[in-house]
Amino acid sequence: MTHGWSVYVIFIVVLNVLGCAWLLYVNRKAKVKPGEAGEPVGHEFDGIKELNNPLPAWWTWLFVVTIIFAGIYLALYPGLGNFAGSLGWTSSGQWEGQVTDAKSQYGPIYARYFEQSIPDLLTEPAAIEMGGRLFANNCSACHGSDARGGAGYPNLTDDDWLYGGAPETIVQTITHGRNGMMPPMGGAIGGEPGIKQVAQYVLSLSGRPHDAKLAEQGKVHFTTICAACHRPEGTGNQAIGSPNLTDDIWLHGGRVTDIENQVRNGKNSKMPAHAEILEPEKIHLLALYVYSLSNSPGSGD
Repeated sequence: MTHGWSVYVIFIVVLNVLGCAWLLYVNRKAKVKPGEAGEPVGHEFDGIKELNNPLPAWWTWLFVVTIIFAGIYLALYPGLGNFAGSLGWTSSGQWEGQVTDAKSQYGPIYARYFEQSIPDLLTEPAAIEMGGRLFANNCSACHGSDARGGAGYPNLTDDDWLYGGAPETIVQTITHGRNGMMPPMGGAIGGEPGIKQVAQYVLSLSGRPHDAKLAEQGKVHFTTICAACHRPEGTGNQAIGSPNLTDDIWLHGGRVTDIENQVRNGKNSKMPAHAEILEPEKIHLLALYVYSLSNSPGSGD
């Protein structure tokens, strides 16, 4: 905060506190004339009449206490522009202190679990529970509290993986994030007719109802253009994150219009990196939780 703004804030705060004190003093000195106590002053609303009575003593002293409290608070804590207060308290300092305390308390636990492999930790319910809390705090906003995802966000419970579901792969995904890109292919496959043909062929790959004639025409486009990423059989390629088109699992919708739109316009998907948000020990437990969703405890698969 600049010096000018600091002076402005101090002026406003002090003016308000002194103004409250002055109003309290003035009203305290005002006396009700003899014979006027308890008389109506002419103000009435909703059946409630205002009477000419002084403030109760307890109410007056309550105001006095709040003004004294305000003075003490502003002397001890920040509230007057750039003045930090005699205690030197800051919200960031309190947060850093709490983080330090948490690390000293939970650090040994994280370190112990970090030394064990993720498959071995499947038999540790406490470790999985810790990973679940990390998931709730960092991942549920996109993948849902039940980790079943939604449109554009993968279901993490079904053992269908764009980049692979091995423990080390999950750790890599959480740590560095992922950038998935499906380029627009409408122009490359002959415009709208080609889009409809390829969409019907994609439907046929997973055994969905489709137009056989259009699908046969679409197969030509698919094998010459789309197979480079999705493989000739349509089973995808986890090395580049291209989805398996034969399992009837759809990240961006499985209706024919959804598939046509995907082919026509493409799609960019981003999984943010968490390396700067979570320590490796926490990522290890978070990956354990995600891995446990599609692997039974003790299986090690």
